[in-house]
Amino acid sequence: MNKFNFGVMQGRLVPPEIKNKIQSFPWKSWQKEFHLAKKLRLKLIEWTLDNKNFYKNPLLNSKYFEKIKNLSEKNNIRIESVTCDFFMEKPYFKQNKKNQIEIKKKILFLINSCLILNIKYIVLPLVDNTSLKTKKDENTIVGLINFFLPLIKSTNIRILFESDYNPKKLLKFIKRFKLKNIGINYDTGNSASKNYDFNKEKIYFKYVQNVHIKDRLCFGTTVPLGKGNQDFEKVFKYLKKEYKGNIILQTARSKNKHVDELRKNFYFIKKIIKNV
Repeated sequence: MNKFNFGVMQGRLVPPEIKNKIQSFPWKSWQKEFHLAKKLRLKLIEWTLDNKNFYKNPLLNSKYFEKIKNLSEKNNIRIESVTCDFFMEKPYFKQNKKNQIEIKKKILFLINSCLILNIKYIVLPLVDNTSLKTKKDENTIVGLINFFLPLIKSTNIRILFESDYNPKKLLKFIKRFKLKNIGINYDTGNSASKNYDFNKEKIYFKYVQNVHIKDRLCFGTTVPLGKGNQDFEKVFKYLKKEYKGNIILQTARSKNKHVDELRKNFYFIKKIIKNV
């Protein structure tokens, strides 16, 4: 178990600030969350970026860089990944040329901040609102990433796709890039909701560089760990042998006991890892 670096998705340890939205940047309490994560003996926080007030987010505002670094050092909590919710709120392949240029600027701005703050992984969601439905959609995304390849090749930045493609289709998609800087973010909940067989998902796991943990009902919503369609024993039996990267808890929320809910989920996973 010690080889895994466990973390939490930003905002999961504090009350949500947008009604009926499970995930958004916690403007009022993002600093507090470092201490809460430390109390749970986590090692990582995965940052979240929304479309609203994008450039005001502390991760993109240089006046906050030292604050982020100090909070990280003081609490022994690293920021190694960023999940780009702004990318899902305004899907690149659904935008006109003007908006596509703006999205490119945002990604470039994010890459520059990641280089300064030593953040390695940028997670781009291709699920739900950004789910790729046509070959044209896919080609548009490939074109977007190819635009950044000259810059990415010269850095340690990794762009990871979180996709709802079936295993064979996802493997074929990720092979289009032929670059180690482009990989996969595996989400246990998304796979559970699609009823994918984990034994078949293993075919692309050499490209997986970050893992999100949540549970979902088959073709349904996020539920507490163990209450959905995911077989966590099968997943962690494999991860324990074959994976040495980060594990980010992106689990279902409690109505008010946010830290307790995360603690319960963390215990659930640790118990499974110990027994498989």
